Amino acid sequence: MTRIAVDAMGGDHAPHEIVAGALWAAQEYGVALELVGKQDQIEQEIERVRKNGVISKCGGFKNKRIKVDVDKLDIKISHASEVIEMGEAPAQAIRKKKKSSIVMTVDAVANGSSDAVVAAGSTGAAMASSLFGLGRLHGIDRPAIAVTLPTMKKPIVLIDGGANSSCTPEMLYQFAVMGTIFSKNVLAVKNPRIGVLNIGEEAGKGNDLAQKTYKLLENQTRFNFIGNVEGKEIFSNICDVVVCDGFVGNVALKITEGASSMLFKMIKEQFTKNIFTKIIGAMALPIMMGLYKKINYEEFGGALLLGVKGITIISHGRSKAYAIKNAVRVAKEAVETGVNKKIAELIEK
Repeated sequence: MTRIAVDAMGGDHAPHEIVAGALWAAQEYGVALELVGKQDQIEQEIERVRKNGVISKCGGFKNKRIKVDVDKLDIKISHASEVIEMGEAPAQAIRKKKKSSIVMTVDAVANGSSDAVVAAGSTGAAMASSLFGLGRLHGIDRPAIAVTLPTMKKPIVLIDGGANSSCTPEMLYQFAVMGTIFSKNVLAVKNPRIGVLNIGEEAGKGNDLAQKTYKLLENQTRFNFIGNVEGKEIFSNICDVVVCDGFVGNVALKITEGASSMLFKMIKEQFTKNIFTKIIGAMALPIMMGLYKKINYEEFGGALLLGVKGITIISHGRSKAYAIKNAVRVAKEAVETGVNKKIAELIEK
């Protein structure tokens, strides 16, 4: 049975939502758990779920209660006395706090007691811990965050989603390779199309990094490179892998998240203006819930950190139980499809 190590203390809603989501996932996806953090708090949350179940919005608008039979689950608790906070410098923090929950969660995979990491705390700490604790895959200069995004037709992957703000063309080429393997094995795309995120479609557009990356991808024959893609085209599904540096990628993600949140708030306001709009809103609710489910980040659970010798899923800091449940699912899929092994094999060719 696949065992997932979960940093129970990471995230804005830890440990309550993190533990609840992990237990929910263990029941739904048939995985074992290693919950890492302050043992007394973890035990309290397990007992809470045993009595009350998991209360979650389940990707929709209304709360639901999910009954979890905790006593049938394979749960291991590893006590961690420290927690790395969001404002701490990642590299310094993981050296100072060797007994922190994220460091010990990664160690659980490094020493073989678990198969994958799920973390919703500091992205920098999760990445640094994974890099130092698991090591890089041979041939990969820097790990990158592969973020799954919805489009008009099917999900795509954007890489890098925020791990590396300063990149070389060679690194972006490696990101393209890793994103292609992810797209094939996790998103089930047969021949992923690769595009470089740029300010225009023409080969000569963009900064030096974008232009040199274009040439590297243009001159290879192993992958399906289609050229540059503009920001407005990301969600039109003209490509399956969008390649960029972590600074640009993270800005694009945050803008997307903010725009979608604003859109739904505006729609909700319109539907609650008066009795007539409330009636229309009630009629439109099934459609709205279906649309929300497609674009809700909680559906994707978390982003896979590619390029390290192990599986690390980085979840949103605001993740609640539903997102954590889905993050565990992504971790399980990544383990079972052998994404890292396939990346290593392709890079070495």
